[in-house]
Amino acid sequence: MPRSRSPTRHSSRRDDGDRYREDRDRTERTKRRHRSVSSDDAPRTRDRSRSRERHKEDSKKKKKREKSAERRARKETKQRLRAEEESRQVAELSVYTATDNPFHDANLGQQFKWHKKAEKEKKMGLSALEAQQRDAQRRAEAKRELEILNKRRAEREIEQQLREEEETRMARLADSAQMADWLAKDGDFQLEQEWKRAGIRLKEKRAKAIDFLALNLKYASAANGESDGLDLEDDGLEIDLDEPYAIFENLSLQQTEELRDDIQRYLTVEKSETNIDFWTNMMVVCEDRLERLNRDRRIGQDPRAADVNAAVESEITGLLSGKNYDQLNLLQGQIRAKLESGEPVDTDYWESLLKSVFVWKAKSKLKAVHEVVVRNRLEQLRKKQRDEALQAQQELLAGVQPDADMDVEGQADEDVPMEEMDGDYVEYRPDMSPPPIPATKLALDDRELEVISEKAYWKDLFTLRHSVAGSRFVAKVTTAAPEPEVQEAPVGVDMASEAMYRAEAERAMEEEEELFNLEENISHPTTYTWEDKYRPRKPRYFNRVHTGYEWNKYNQTHYDTDNPPPKVVQGYKFNIFYPDLIDKSKAPTYKIVREPGNDDTVLLHFTAGPPYEDIAFRVVDREWEYSHKRGFRSSFDRGCLSLWFNFRRNFYRK
Repeated sequence: MPRSRSPTRHSSRRDDGDRYREDRDRTERTKRRHRSVSSDDAPRTRDRSRSRERHKEDSKKKKKREKSAERRARKETKQRLRAEEESRQVAELSVYTATDNPFHDANLGQQFKWHKKAEKEKKMGLSALEAQQRDAQRRAEAKRELEILNKRRAEREIEQQLREEEETRMARLADSAQMADWLAKDGDFQLEQEWKRAGIRLKEKRAKAIDFLALNLKYASAANGESDGLDLEDDGLEIDLDEPYAIFENLSLQQTEELRDDIQRYLTVEKSETNIDFWTNMMVVCEDRLERLNRDRRIGQDPRAADVNAAVESEITGLLSGKNYDQLNLLQGQIRAKLESGEPVDTDYWESLLKSVFVWKAKSKLKAVHEVVVRNRLEQLRKKQRDEALQAQQELLAGVQPDADMDVEGQADEDVPMEEMDGDYVEYRPDMSPPPIPATKLALDDRELEVISEKAYWKDLFTLRHSVAGSRFVAKVTTAAPEPEVQEAPVGVDMASEAMYRAEAERAMEEEEELFNLEENISHPTTYTWEDKYRPRKPRYFNRVHTGYEWNKYNQTHYDTDNPPPKVVQGYKFNIFYPDLIDKSKAPTYKIVREPGNDDTVLLHFTAGPPYEDIAFRVVDREWEYSHKRGFRSSFDRGCLSLWFNFRRNFYRK
């Protein structure tokens, strides 16, 4: 019989399924209810979060206030305790009695009376009233003396204050005088540096316009016995100088403005009246030139206005060009009288003419200066030729001294044998002379030469020698410059080196820098393996040396700013140009070569690859400063090796 399933078991499973579905529906309804409530209460939630944050901030502030209140309470407690301690000490003193006190004074609570004094006054026969009057009088005298002493002390304080003020004023005056002296010396130093810079640029063939004006002033000052700082010696005689105001003809507007700034700088530091007058006149001409250049630029686009302006300037130039300084002064007075007369005149024209007269007066003064310059240059040139002639004469006299004792009349006599013209007579022998050369063996050019006798040759030679020895001036023989060697390198090599050299030379030197281009000969020259392939050549270089004062303890003791110590070398700047290195991946190197027995200087040896030879310079043997902040540089960039270094400064402390 088959087994039947229990109905109770199936009913329980159905009940479980119903309960599960009811729970699920209840859960979904709860979720929907919560979702709807959360969407409705979103603003309330934000307000609640804000209030919670505000509550936190208030709590923090309250805690801070409580901390500050506690700190204030502790401070008040300390003050109260301190006051109680002071009052306790006062109370301890106040509770002393005549029988109980640390001073053992039985009359502590009574007013002090000077009984010994009262007994003495009583013995002297003074009553109490008289003693009181005497005490009052003594107190009054003491008071008067105290007032007098106070008055004297006040007077002494006033006198001390006045004395201190006077000392301060005198110290201020001394400082002002010293400062004025320093400023004057600084002006002299700046002027000297300007002259030196101009001289260096003139020597190195890179002169500016202001340098030619300074050269004019050098020869103009020579007539007044004033020294200059150009230090050109005879190099300035090779430079042609025109009138100073003619230098503006070939300058652009920018160059003219630069020249005006240079003239203003000279005017600021110049002290000589002659030089100041020269620079003032140059400034007048420069300002007029600048005004004309600006006016030409403004009216350049209007041909009609340019023609009118050119016509007026040509008329004014024709009127003023042939007049001297006195005539220009007279014309200036006439023009001013015409302008001040009140007559109906062309005011613009006459004012322009008056301004041109003022400029031409400055040109007239500069022309007079140029005449002095030409005269002084001519005198110096003659002196130079005279010195050269005397030197050549001395050299010739030293060479013909043995012949000077000869008899000139005997030289003219053809009958006297040549052997007797010397001091010692030597008998002539035929074997003394070389054998004659047959005429057939001579070249055609030699056979066409004029044939002279031996006596005629010696006669002409001695005549020429004595004419030279007796002459005062000898023309200097100028030899043609040797032709430059043909370099195997391309043409752009020298041009690149020259361009790099000029770019470095145009950089302004600092006040403490000087040119340093003294190359040392290498004692043991290096032979190069590439000589058969490339022709070795020296590189170009432009070096500087930095000098200055060392204010150590010894120099501070023995020298001052008025009497400074000797300048010492403080560093070098080497700029060596290798624009055409074959192997550009290998930078040039340097090394220090020390010589035995020489502790003061060393050789700085520079080495590069082909086609450049090694070069060396002698520098001071001191410790280098390798910090870049102290100016050290060792780089090779764009064909230029830069080695800049300063020497280390040693500070000694006890």
